[in-house]
Amino acid sequence: MNRTQPCRVVVVGGGISGLAAAYRLRTLLGSVAEIILIEGSRRLGGALRTVELGGVALDVGAEAFLMRRREAADLIEELGLTGQLRHPTAAAPTVRADGRTMALPTRTMLGLPGAATDVASLLSAQGRARVAAEPTMALRWEPGRDAAVGLLLRERTGDELVDRLVDPLLGGVYAGRADALGLRATLPAVATALDRGAGSLLAAAGMALTASRLRPSGGPVFGTLSGGFNGLVDALVAAAAVRPRLGLPVRGLARTPRGWRLALGRTSKDEHLDADAVVLAVPAPALRRLLADPLPAASAAASQVEVASSAVVGLALPRAAAQALPETSGVLVAASEPLSVKAFTFSGRKWAHASSAEVLLVRASMGRHGEARVLQRADAELAEAVRADLAALTGITAAPVATVVARWGGGLPQYAPGHLDSIAALEREVAGSAGLAVAGATLHGVGLPACIDTADAAARRIAGYLNSRMQAGTSRGGVEASGGTMGS
Repeated sequence: MNRTQPCRVVVVGGGISGLAAAYRLRTLLGSVAEIILIEGSRRLGGALRTVELGGVALDVGAEAFLMRRREAADLIEELGLTGQLRHPTAAAPTVRADGRTMALPTRTMLGLPGAATDVASLLSAQGRARVAAEPTMALRWEPGRDAAVGLLLRERTGDELVDRLVDPLLGGVYAGRADALGLRATLPAVATALDRGAGSLLAAAGMALTASRLRPSGGPVFGTLSGGFNGLVDALVAAAAVRPRLGLPVRGLARTPRGWRLALGRTSKDEHLDADAVVLAVPAPALRRLLADPLPAASAAASQVEVASSAVVGLALPRAAAQALPETSGVLVAASEPLSVKAFTFSGRKWAHASSAEVLLVRASMGRHGEARVLQRADAELAEAVRADLAALTGITAAPVATVVARWGGGLPQYAPGHLDSIAALEREVAGSAGLAVAGATLHGVGLPACIDTADAAARRIAGYLNSRMQAGTSRGGVEASGGTMGS
């Protein structure tokens, strides 16, 4: 971009998507651009939050990211944080179902196996027979179709596979229910295999597993930062050179002849801010609200995405008592178990840096879509429930050295059947609005790499628009890259 032409870009949302978008905008537009980051809460980072617990850093939001998708790892390298990159130990995960804690099968696509033998250890004789019979059942599948993962599997493999494996795994990723999550958004490789003629669900999973093994892996599956993801937040803010404005909700968005106007604050008497371009990196409910006036069809599409709330409880266990923890990375918990948690991560076992000579860290995840009542308890009650569940699973009753409760209200989008169609409609509408882009977990994935990917795409869309507008203004002999909007 012509570095002599000022412009103002407002990024709404201070989570990883908004921060990554602001950073990429800075690299594309240079120092002349005024980039303002607006966040309705009092802190940046969104679902990235690191606390000190017992003297050790613990992430109480997002815990790790996939290395096989390169967006997060590449961003970390670009920001000079590679020295902090860490990978899990060899400790393996388990799952709790039917009153037993068992090794989590590894040859599945989010619990869907390529062969019944791959999940046999989790199932009863009747359950194994149902799964083994699935490839013999006639499959009616139209290319492009979508379906709820759990309902489709229950029809063809019975309840056990869903309840004991698929639902706990999907609940761990989306805080949702397998019966309400769509196949295309959560298991796209399986849906693609079905579109290409796979004769059964197990055959489709087998094809997807084979394809994933053919891709070069080149190392560990997961990564994190030794000092926690707050380091990534701080590095993005510094490199983006943004003007963060915290605790300031965006009440409305409107088009103007030369750009966009944002209404800030909680009442009509609060301020307005004009911008040449806007990136919306906010959850689905806020996206629906902000798009309602300028793009009602896009708002309607965003309204199709429901959200789930969750909580994370962190415990710093005394090192001596923590020796009774299993030598595993943690345990996923089936919804049918008489426990409050949906998963424990034995952080000090999973990550070498998540312990010290004095303590070993454990984190528990709570809350599934439709389980608001679980999270309506006070922090102390949630912590006590977690301690009771930990005692039931491991026998550890020692009081923790320190405890933290982090609540995530409406933090995880639910990818229902038809989600990709809704997002395609949303993106079509936004694509027709110059100077506007969207990013975030609402779109194409809840993990850090997917969010960073949407942020990068949004920033490039905005930079391309501003470049083209500047060139058009120059060709007319004017200088209107700023659109006359530098005042607020």
